[in-house]
Amino acid sequence: MTAALLALADSRLPAGGHAHSGGIEQAITAGVLTDPGSLAAFLRRRLSTTGAVAAGLAAAACRSADDAATLAVLDDEADARTPSPAQRAASRQQGRGLVRVASRAWPDPAWASLPAQPHHPLALGVAAATAGLTPRDAAHVAAYLAVSGPATAAQRLLAMDPITVAAVTARLSPDIDRVADSAADAPTDDLPAGTDPLLDLLTEVHAARNDRFFAS
Repeated sequence: MTAALLALADSRLPAGGHAHSGGIEQAITAGVLTDPGSLAAFLRRRLSTTGAVAAGLAAAACRSADDAATLAVLDDEADARTPSPAQRAASRQQGRGLVRVASRAWPDPAWASLPAQPHHPLALGVAAATAGLTPRDAAHVAAYLAVSGPATAAQRLLAMDPITVAAVTARLSPDIDRVADSAADAPTDDLPAGTDPLLDLLTEVHAARNDRFFAS
C-alpha cells in the first residue's frame, strides 16, 4: 500500500498536474516570488489554505468512496471553498486527468460514484480508497501535492537550483504532516475552509493572460 501512496504523490503520474503551477507563474510575474525564501513563504501560505482544503476533501472522499450522494455534496463543498472560477476549472481539469489514469490503475465500482467532472481532491480520495489507502493517506498526498507541484513550477520558471528547491520542499514536511493530520481528523460537516484572496487574484489574472506557460 505504501507503493500506491507514493504513486499518487509522484509528479510523473500522468494526471495533468505538470501543466499547472498553482499560482506560481503569476506570483513570479507580479514579483511576489523571486527566490528560495519567498518560495518557501508562498508554499507555506498555499499549504495552510488550498492545501488544507484539498486534504480535508480528499480524506472525506476516501471515507465515502462508494457513496455517490455524499461525493456530490463534497463536490459542492469544494466549489464553495474555491472562490476563484479559474481555480475551480483547474481543479476539475486535474480531477478528470486523475480519474483517467487512476481508474485504470485501480479498477473499482467506486469510480462510478464520482460526479462526471470531479474536483481533484475528490478524485484523489476515491483513488486512495480504491488503492487500499486510508483517509489519512489521502490527506497527506493532497497536502504534499499542494506544495510539490508549485515548487517544481518555480524551479522551471526561475531556473532555480533543483537541490535548493528540494530542500525548501523537504523543510515543509512537518507543516505538511500537521495540515494533513488536522484535515484527516475533521468531520465531514466541518471540513477546512481556508482561502487566500491573494492566491485567488493571482489565479484570475493568470487565466486572462495569453502568454502563460502553465494552465493555472
